[in-house]
Amino acid sequence: MRVSDPAAADVVTQAQDDDRVEAPGAERSEEPTTPLQAKPVLVVDFGAQYAQLIARRVREAKVYSEVVPHTLSTEELLAKDPAAIVLSGGPSSVYAEGAPALDPAVLEAGVPVFGMCYGFQAMSQALGGTVAHTGLGEYGATPANVSDTSSTLFNGQPDEQSVWMSHGDSVTEAPAGMTVTAATAGAPVAAIEDDERQLYGVQWHPEVMHSTFGQRVLENFLYRGAGLSPDWTAANVVDELVEAIRAKVGDSRVLCALSGGVDSSVAAALVQKAVGDQLTCVFVDHGLLRAGEAEQVEKEFVAATGVDLVVVDARERFLSALDGVSDPEEKRKIIGREFIRVFEQAARDVVGSRGDSDHPVEFLVQGTLYPDVVESGGGTGAANIKSHHNVGGLPDDLQFKLVEPLRSLFKDEVRQVGLELGVPEAIVWRQPFPGPGLGIRIVGAVTAERLEILRAADAIARQELSAAGLDRDIWQCPVVLLADVRSVGVQGDGRTYGHPVVLRPVSSEDAMTADWTRVPYDVLAKISTRITNEVREVNRVVLDVTSKPPGTIEWE
Repeated sequence: MRVSDPAAADVVTQAQDDDRVEAPGAERSEEPTTPLQAKPVLVVDFGAQYAQLIARRVREAKVYSEVVPHTLSTEELLAKDPAAIVLSGGPSSVYAEGAPALDPAVLEAGVPVFGMCYGFQAMSQALGGTVAHTGLGEYGATPANVSDTSSTLFNGQPDEQSVWMSHGDSVTEAPAGMTVTAATAGAPVAAIEDDERQLYGVQWHPEVMHSTFGQRVLENFLYRGAGLSPDWTAANVVDELVEAIRAKVGDSRVLCALSGGVDSSVAAALVQKAVGDQLTCVFVDHGLLRAGEAEQVEKEFVAATGVDLVVVDARERFLSALDGVSDPEEKRKIIGREFIRVFEQAARDVVGSRGDSDHPVEFLVQGTLYPDVVESGGGTGAANIKSHHNVGGLPDDLQFKLVEPLRSLFKDEVRQVGLELGVPEAIVWRQPFPGPGLGIRIVGAVTAERLEILRAADAIARQELSAAGLDRDIWQCPVVLLADVRSVGVQGDGRTYGHPVVLRPVSSEDAMTADWTRVPYDVLAKISTRITNEVREVNRVVLDVTSKPPGTIEWE
């Protein structure tokens, strides 16, 4: 059913003075709903730029992993009951003042351990080996000589392989009881193994694709060294997440923040599988959507899943709240705040319409992903790149407990879970779209006129990319309106002073890193021609060729 937002006329007063949903004991909870049965491989982050990538590589081996900060005590680390521990690289020298140290007790706990780069050096030092600054640092692609191709780490690999190095210090003497199984010109001890204690390490970065046999080395540790099985599959993930949701929600009522995108759709399908008709999905038409999206959600998703859907028309409310606001962080926070206020009103409406006042809505489901958490400053020492409306932009007086079943998953894993749940492929393979919508694809203040301009340009770009068969090749292609910029042009033999739009096609696996997609020139030309011909306010189309890092995927 579709309802209008009853309070669009007085946004500020509504946000401050609304009666809250009565949810006894409700509190804001940001803990992830993670699999219950899988014992994690813990990736101890020593400040590495690749810590999340290590976790991804472990998961690609079909073994569950989590990143934890090096500041955890040994007791806290072991209390997580890890199946194995991976020690990441990091920028420090083991001899530097204040450098992260490794408690030898971690290596004596009977848990298989694999050290990489700095983690390899910290492990060697903790075991009594020698780490020294030899003046023979190695950076980038480096040939490594493997002395035992039948060892646990190097079984089935050649005796010479290219590895990716980034170190100034080197292990010059292996710890007692460890066998040296590889060396390089600058690292006489480049790999060590001890099958009896299940301790292993390499000086290089096996997690990056530049290490030609890196994934094989990591999988050898997981399967042969740690004795783990590759059984963390989409089917198992679904079963475990469903169990976790049921345990958390009980018999309470649940709202799901449905946007029609991949993340919220898969989250909704998971929760529906777990608690059935306890779930009501709320789709907020905030006026910041792309062309045709509201209709698609109302028809396609409901038809495919049968969920109970309430559509709230809050377009005027959001435009009023965003009036005159240009700062991207402020826009994100306003949109996040108004989302929650709309949900609180929707919760009262849902309870009232169904006559179930004894069971108020207590939980809010969101499609938060692991990259959202990382970029919003989640975890010790993480930088706040930007606030996501479902992570950093929620108000402090949130009246729901959060259920975030996808919070520990990367985007490609979410897609696999969605397919396992039977979510239509058209939704599973949709390009990611930010929660704040087109509001953060307008550089400048958001107005109804600017939204229509951007909607029209975006629709053309999507049509042409689909017609060229590029939907699976491009992670996403934000179209950005530079609303506060105008450029001189000529159209119809007359001078124009119109807006530029930016095409931002990118390729990525999980949005943690990305590169710009080399879209064929003829496709770009057709997009540009159509936009400048059909969207009269736009007289210039430009291409963003920045990777991530240094740029983010979205401009705001």
